[in-house]
Parts: sequence; structure tokens; C-alpha cells
Amino acid sequence: MPDTALLPATATAAARSTVLELLVRNHPGTMSHITGLFARRAFNLDAIVCAPVGDGTTSRALLLVGDEPRLEQVERQLAKLYDVLEVRHRTDLNASHFVGLLP
Repeated sequence: MPDTALLPATATAAARSTVLELLVRNHPGTMSHITGLFARRAFNLDAIVCAPVGDGTTSRALLLVGDEPRLEQVERQLAKLYDVLEVRHRTDLNASHFVGLLP
């Protein structure tokens, strides 16, 4: 196993990150509920991308999160939120998909 201290920061983050895709209700307070859940559990969100879908009543959010053992419990708790309609892993995406979005 390579020493992660010698890898560039983006490679280290990519190696230990997971992308979650959420389908959520699109109304004020939705992101506050989602980010609040992560904050209460001291779980860092590395990046968020969110955009409306279809007629605008729902949005799709991509969350870049650390790949930790307690992530599974956070996913179950996300799925219980009223505003969250669906939670799934996006194994086809990683931290590199978020790099060009930052200034």
C-alpha cells in the first residue's frame, strides 16, 4: 500500500472519497436539513453540486464525502429525511469530477 503522505492532496482525497447522489424535494430548507445531518455527526462534506430536475419540483445533488465506516449509518439517516427521496452511491464518479467546478 502506498504511503498517502507522498501523494498529491487530490489523489489522497480521491482515494478515500465516495460520491452520493440524492434526489431531493426542491424547496427552501432542503440543503439545510441535509447539511445539518452531516454537521451533527461531525461528518465533513468535501463538495456539493445540486441542480433542479424536470419541472423543478425535485433536484439532484451530488455529495463528495469521506469513505468512512460510519458513512453507511449516515446514508440510512439521509434516507429517512422527508426532503430526501432517494440515496445512492455513484461508483462511476470520484473527487476528480468536482475539481473543475471550484474557482
